Amino acid sequence: MSIYGFAKGTDLEQMMKAMMQAEATGTMMYYALARMAKEQGYDDIVDTFIEAANQEAVHAGFYATLVGKYPQNFWGLVRGLQKAEAGGEAQIKALADKVRAAGCDEAADELELFAKQEGHHGVMMAEILAKYPQENQPAKAKKVYVCPVCGYEYEGDINAEGDDYVCPICGQPKSAFDCVKSFV
Repeated sequence: MSIYGFAKGTDLEQMMKAMMQAEATGTMMYYALARMAKEQGYDDIVDTFIEAANQEAVHAGFYATLVGKYPQNFWGLVRGLQKAEAGGEAQIKALADKVRAAGCDEAADELELFAKQEGHHGVMMAEILAKYPQENQPAKAKKVYVCPVCGYEYEGDINAEGDDYVCPICGQPKSAFDCVKSFV
């Protein structure tokens, strides 16, 4: 039995969504605490905050699955992520250049590392897609919508998603997506 969407449309949905957001926020907070601890010389507690952040991320993913936050089209989601992550490398590199021009070389250096990691995420998704070529073929009769900010591609009718649907990568609302392809 899948837990995907178990709470969607039930009395539990709002609580699960609140928990999902709290855990996602907790992930950011714990990683920020790890960063601040490192900068302030508390190296002995950095790993504790990172462990807490990793656990909070797992919790957020659990709640997201319970409420069906992301499209259930598993392979479509992976294909969309692959394209967006591969394109994200150039976007983050451009941000690093702007940060460097603003005078913060330390942050720019880290953003350049993040850019490489985003590109690597694209490579990892491509490797997964290559490992399962039969399972990840797009259906013939559907539309493809693209997020104008990050390039994530949504396969299917985005209008079938609830009004609260947002891009799984950058959070843009479904109204921002453009239909770029229709397969008949």
